Amino acid sequence: MKVIAFNGSARKDGNTAILVRHVFRELETAGIETELIQLAGSRIHGCIACMKCFENKDQRCSVKDDNVNDCIEKMLGADGIILGSPTYFANVSTEMKALIDRAGMVSRANNDMLSRKVGAAVVAARRAGAIHVFNSINHFFFIGQMIVPGSSYWNIGMGREKGEVEKDEEGVQTMENLGRNMAWLLKKLKN
Repeated sequence: MKVIAFNGSARKDGNTAILVRHVFRELETAGIETELIQLAGSRIHGCIACMKCFENKDQRCSVKDDNVNDCIEKMLGADGIILGSPTYFANVSTEMKALIDRAGMVSRANNDMLSRKVGAAVVAARRAGAIHVFNSINHFFFIGQMIVPGSSYWNIGMGREKGEVEKDEEGVQTMENLGRNMAWLLKKLKN
């Protein structure tokens, strides 16, 4: 089994990636393979509403000048998907929003090709606005008919400067619980 995570932060290896790695440690302990894709610097474009994905039905976006199709292929090859984003003006990062919109449209155009995969949101925030980010990511999972495990709190860690999320004991514990719950759910679905 494999879980792919996408870090939508503009800061590579920042707080969002740190939180994702706490989830990964629990998944890896349970014998699940993990991979982190960092979107920082990738220049992902938003959906252009061309609707070609509904014509082509080839599990690809017709816009091919960025790495979204590589991301979609990674999603298809995984049993679980983690979308991680910092909180920017009470919303997901622009890179994460572009990935959600384009992967979501391609999935819907191809008979909800991500359905029944396990999806989890991971959110970093300085102080506030994170619930909207958490909801935005989960809306992508729910409309795609994915299965979302819970944790001991919403999947949010607090911190501004790189590494500050490590001081958020409840946030770290939430990520660890999320990893354990995700591993349990993945194994139950495989059986």
